[in-house]
Amino acid sequence: MALDQGSRDGSAVRVEDYLNDKIQTTADLANLDSLLENLQETRLALDKVTKASEDHSISLRQRVHEFKRQQADIDRRLLVITQSETSDDAVVKFDADMGILRRLEVAQGYLELLTEVDNLSAEARGNFKSSPKAALQPYLQLRKLAIALKAAQPAAEDAAPHLVDHVEKTAETLWVNMKAAFAADFEKTLVKMKWPGKELTLAGNLRQEWSRGVETLLELQEPELQNSSDHRNAADDPLVLLPLEVMVKPLELRFRYHFSGDRPTNKIDRPEYFFAHITSLLNTYDEFFAVYLQPILHAHFRNSNLGMTSIFIDSTSALVTALLPMLRRKIFSLIPQISKQPQLLSHFVHELMGFDASLRDEWGYDGGMGVEGWKGLSWELLVKEDWFGRWLEVEKNFALSRYQTIIDSPESGEIDYDSVESTATKPTTAAIRVNDLLETITERYRPLPSFSQKLRFLIDIQIAIFDLYHSRLHSALEAYLTQTSSIARTIQGVSRDSQIDLQGLKGIERLTRIYGSAEYLEKKMRDWSDDVFFLEVWDELQDRARRSTAGQDGNLAGPMTLGDVADKTSSAVGGDDDQGALFDETAGAYRRLRIRTEDVMQDSLISSLRDSLRPYTKVNTWSSLASPSNNEEEAASLALSAELDDTVQLITSHFGFLARALAAAPLRRVARQATLAVQAVLWSGVLMHHTFSRTGVAQFARDVGALCEVFDRYVGAGQAEMGMRKMTEALVLLGLSNGRSNKKELGQQQLGLEDVEGSIFRSNESGREVLEELGLETITESDARSVLERRLDFGS
Repeated sequence: MALDQGSRDGSAVRVEDYLNDKIQTTADLANLDSLLENLQETRLALDKVTKASEDHSISLRQRVHEFKRQQADIDRRLLVITQSETSDDAVVKFDADMGILRRLEVAQGYLELLTEVDNLSAEARGNFKSSPKAALQPYLQLRKLAIALKAAQPAAEDAAPHLVDHVEKTAETLWVNMKAAFAADFEKTLVKMKWPGKELTLAGNLRQEWSRGVETLLELQEPELQNSSDHRNAADDPLVLLPLEVMVKPLELRFRYHFSGDRPTNKIDRPEYFFAHITSLLNTYDEFFAVYLQPILHAHFRNSNLGMTSIFIDSTSALVTALLPMLRRKIFSLIPQISKQPQLLSHFVHELMGFDASLRDEWGYDGGMGVEGWKGLSWELLVKEDWFGRWLEVEKNFALSRYQTIIDSPESGEIDYDSVESTATKPTTAAIRVNDLLETITERYRPLPSFSQKLRFLIDIQIAIFDLYHSRLHSALEAYLTQTSSIARTIQGVSRDSQIDLQGLKGIERLTRIYGSAEYLEKKMRDWSDDVFFLEVWDELQDRARRSTAGQDGNLAGPMTLGDVADKTSSAVGGDDDQGALFDETAGAYRRLRIRTEDVMQDSLISSLRDSLRPYTKVNTWSSLASPSNNEEEAASLALSAELDDTVQLITSHFGFLARALAAAPLRRVARQATLAVQAVLWSGVLMHHTFSRTGVAQFARDVGALCEVFDRYVGAGQAEMGMRKMTEALVLLGLSNGRSNKKELGQQQLGLEDVEGSIFRSNESGREVLEELGLETITESDARSVLERRLDFGS
């Protein structure tokens, strides 16, 4: 009662709040009727909702009551059916019975499926002899059923392996029987056609009969072709079309006749014989298949997804595919016989790769793989059958053997003047032959479809031989340096005469052979890096290296990691930029060897020139020569100082040889250093060490000019003056006439000694001006003062 009272009090409060909200002023009383109407509508709506709620509650109670009644009825029935005392025991027994029932249903389904399989098989067997076309339909249904069951197995968790196996075996057995029967009928037609003889004919109804046989076999093979196309990868052998499989049988018999047993055509050292035989078969029968088979293939496959596969839609590709199995069997039977005979194995693989290339390039064969292309029989042999390692070993041993033969040849160290342009640096015979050997190796592995195999060939053979020859050149340079060193006589017993010999022309020839070989192979490597083949290998290497896991070393080719490959090829492997090439590391090693050899060559020449100039530096008659002559012709006719004969002879012999052996650029670099060295000796040992009379100056200028003439004769006009510019400018100062300027030549005033001497000794600024006026650019003001002081008449 207290609760009812509280409820009424709460309702009164809500009513009061509602009225206070709606009637706040006297004006709100005018809306009282409208307010009462709204309240009335709200009360009616509330009544409807209340009634609906009550009806729903009644319905729920009724359903609950009905459920309990039905549950009790089920429990009662279960107790009766299962003869159990409690409902829980009844449920367990009932579930067990239902499991049995479900297994019976599955068994019934199996039986129905097996019955269908047997019916289809029986229908096909009953018709394929009398009516091949009628037998095809049940067989195709059976084959599709087998494919569907196998495809459904993973989703069913391999629930019925025995059923799938039975259906597949039934379909396969039927396939074998039908194939044999259809092929036998087709062979009868081929006999009538006189296939594959020279008297081949399709006269009368033979063409129609042959076409029907082809179409029947294609329809029989349709499920197999479809399934193969859906699941095939590049490693699978392409399927042979049944009509061609039958037609190739007599061709295979002919092949076996020629290339098995003791036939003279069956020679293990002449694999080109059976490769040529296959090519001959293609040339002979391709036209027949193009004329008669191609229209049938086009009509049969044009509305199928198989129409995009060349080995099914193209008669030539289909013929190639049909001929490959006999060739494949021959190859795999022959390879064990020649595997232990390196020369035969090398020749065989070379011929095989050439045959693969012929099928690709001349016959347009892609193995049905489209843009991915046919990997070839060589890939099957080297990769699938794992003969690459043995073949690589054989090729490497052959290459190293040929390399050693080149090195051991008596003429290997001779300079070859005829194999390159006359303006190029001349390599040795060995360098040219090593390059030829490496180019031959490139042609060996260029057709390989596998990137890893190409890289293995490149690193294991080509770069290895480059490294061997580099080591040989480097050892020759080190031996030269050791034998010409000051300690060689005491430690290694090298005689003084031998050292002098090595430091002379023979030593320069020895260094030139090292330099020319290094430069020649370095340039070849640079050229190879721009070759399309090596560019493709480099791009593939970069792509693989960049895709390696998080920059970590991953195997890029066999056992070689990213680091191993980078050490042998280029440090740019795996980099983000586009710089680098396959032979960067090796070419860089040859470049460093070339530069070092050039430096040693320059040092040797400079040492020889200094030794030859030593007698000339001891001449001390420059100031005591005969009185000066004013006759310029008489001064120009002065004889060369006898002390320079050895120097002139040295320059003539050495640079006469270098002009033939070196290109213009390295020759000029060597000559520049040589002339600078001669200038240094003449400057410090002669010019700064003596005083000169007018005749002494003329003699000295004659000697310097003669040296420049000899250099220019072999290096090029003006080249010696570039290296001895300071000396020639000093001779201008040393040969100035006495007095002041007193005449003009070509509109310009000729400066005299007193004019020049006064300006040079007055200040650096005036000295620089007068030197510029004389056209002297190299000599400094200080050097000019020192030169003028060497004049006998200085200060007089």
